[in-house]
Amino acid sequence: MLVIRDDRFLRHDPGAAHPESPARLRAIHRSLDERPPPGMIVENARPARQADLERVHTPPYLTALAATAGRHALLDPDTPVGPFSYATAQLAAGAAVQAVEAVAARREAGAFALVRPPGHHAESERAMGFCLLNHVAIAAAFAADELSCRRILILDPDVHHGNGTQWAFWDRADVLYVSSHRFPFYPGTGSIGELGNGPGLGYTVNLPLPAGAGDADLLFVYGQLVAPLVDEFEPDLVLVSAGFDAGRNDPLGGLSVTTPGFAALFSLFAGWAARHCAGRIVLTLEGGYDPEGLAAGVRAALGALAGEPAPIAGGAPGPLVLSMAAQLRSVLSPYWRALH
Repeated sequence: MLVIRDDRFLRHDPGAAHPESPARLRAIHRSLDERPPPGMIVENARPARQADLERVHTPPYLTALAATAGRHALLDPDTPVGPFSYATAQLAAGAAVQAVEAVAARREAGAFALVRPPGHHAESERAMGFCLLNHVAIAAAFAADELSCRRILILDPDVHHGNGTQWAFWDRADVLYVSSHRFPFYPGTGSIGELGNGPGLGYTVNLPLPAGAGDADLLFVYGQLVAPLVDEFEPDLVLVSAGFDAGRNDPLGGLSVTTPGFAALFSLFAGWAARHCAGRIVLTLEGGYDPEGLAAGVRAALGALAGEPAPIAGGAPGPLVLSMAAQLRSVLSPYWRALH
């Protein structure tokens, strides 16, 4: 099990009061140092190539972003950057690509890129929501173009909808994008009716959850709705935008997922990768703004990659989630035989 860890990710400094603080990553590092997961292999990150970035982001945007190097700037109301932020984002995108290369070559069955800043809100032409470059989209595009991956599954359980990732593959049928998120909530996208376009119609799947949704709700929608789609899609690579701000103590989230809930969820994801693509799964860190809860969630996800038994989740989904699931099944059934 590969973990890409690099102290250079601590150099991105959005300001002392900003929730996307280096303290998030320090808490993860401390947890891993105190009790290293068995079988963990650690590598430093390498920066992404310009060609990798340009598969997702436009050259004018990348030029403007590079111009922030060495100074402070505000890219959107939530996204300040400091002197090292652009280089750190390049490193994060490179780490995601590096992790994909490792699992595709079967050097490692699973990998977790412990990066910051997060990436899934970054669109082709703009930064937003703490994100500068869309690491998981860059990794998916690399896998499709250079590793001949024909069917890539992207799972995004971050509490915020990954608008940037959705738009990156909106017209494509070789990438199945699945996002569970609180809704309505930032960034305002991610409704059931956002399904993709043209050849990609039906390959964007949004699971909007009400405030307060927890373990039983999340595991129900992934186990009952997403699992049949995954089995029909048969991915040859699984990528996960591994956000943990759906955790019950997260100051920005408003959902109530527990650490055992994360363990069960990531065990489900790892099981899909084992069944369909020889365990080739890559996790890339996204949100999570309660440092101790984030560290616990990361450890739970690493345990899932290592094959630790998943906890048994109790409880039943709430009525709002059951209603959403029924509606989503109806909307998606024209595109997926598994939901007929």
